[in-house]
Amino acid sequence: MFKSVFISVFIGTALIVAAFIINAKRPAKETAQPGAEFVRATGKCAECHRKETSAVVHQFQRSRHAAKWVNCLDCHTALEGQESQEHRGFTIAKHLTAKNCSQCHATEYNQFIKSRHGAPAWAAVTGKGDFTPEQIAFAETYHRGAVDRAANQLAILEGPGAINTGCLGCHDIGKPNEDGSIGTCTACHARHSASIALAREPETCGQCHMGPDHSQIEIYHESKHGVIYNAQKRDMNLSAEPKKLSTADMSVPTCATCHMSGLEGLKVTHDTTERLSYWLFAAVSEVRPTYQQGQDAMKEVCLKCHTQPYVDKFYQEAEVVVGATNTKIKDAKVLMASLREEGLLTPQAFDELIEFLYFDLWHYYGRTAKHGAFMGGADFVQWHGNYELLLKMTEMKEIAAQLRENHAKR
Repeated sequence: MFKSVFISVFIGTALIVAAFIINAKRPAKETAQPGAEFVRATGKCAECHRKETSAVVHQFQRSRHAAKWVNCLDCHTALEGQESQEHRGFTIAKHLTAKNCSQCHATEYNQFIKSRHGAPAWAAVTGKGDFTPEQIAFAETYHRGAVDRAANQLAILEGPGAINTGCLGCHDIGKPNEDGSIGTCTACHARHSASIALAREPETCGQCHMGPDHSQIEIYHESKHGVIYNAQKRDMNLSAEPKKLSTADMSVPTCATCHMSGLEGLKVTHDTTERLSYWLFAAVSEVRPTYQQGQDAMKEVCLKCHTQPYVDKFYQEAEVVVGATNTKIKDAKVLMASLREEGLLTPQAFDELIEFLYFDLWHYYGRTAKHGAFMGGADFVQWHGNYELLLKMTEMKEIAAQLRENHAKR
């Protein structure tokens, strides 16, 4: 009996080993095929793209879309208003837009187009010329003057190269598309990875929210939030479902946590303006029409980690910085207006040094001080903010005095 069992086991093992050896000798064209789970998710597309654009295949294979059996054509099929093209036996969209994503993510898209990431982002560079009257009217409902506006004069002076490769590299998140939709979701989520974890990374927001005029990523990494996040990131579950996200998944916030996430039952939103209380990007920052709702919503997030007295104190101190910065910007604004009234400046924008100094004063250093105050960046409130405000105003006053002196000598 034992002998028979032994022989059976031996023969079975030998057959398995032989199968592995034979399979290892098979040609690569036979073995380098998509796995069964991926065939279900991608169908015919993977056969070619695994050879021609292999990274795309691997990215998609690891994505939530693949896990949910979403196939390539679910996203790439041309929709109404989209230009199509023939592609190896398939008819697909020539360009994908937010409309393709909105087939499944309609709620997120409808929230997105109400935000400043929507039409206002594109209009901030190009003005209203690319939008339909209906799109302008819709955007103006939420952000008055943000879309019904002229093209950016500074960008025009910098030229098309700077605009197309520079400005619009970020501002195309709100580009109007030929199919009537606005923007592209892949600015934050990537294309084939379509990753929630990626959208939660500070660096994803930092692709655009960086530099002297909106230095949020630099401020974040200086803040205590950023320091702790970088130290503890490896222990966090960045892929947690948005509606189920808890402080156990992410005990330290990133940009998405504060501005978008449904942390422990809070509302998930793709309108990044819902939790804001001031127009911090403006030269003189007034409160938003939804000031109280926005502040209350953001404080709800803060209270997941901090006590009410601490949160209230933080907001009070930040608003003091906003008020003080507004006063400094208003002084500079009065100075510029007086020079124009006296005929000492030309009507042309950005053709005189003092105009650049004034622009730097509010667009760079004023914004920086205010953002630093609301994001816990002490150095940005002071050295990158208020010190530069003082310096630029001193320089502007010297130039104004010289202009007036020269005019008096004529």
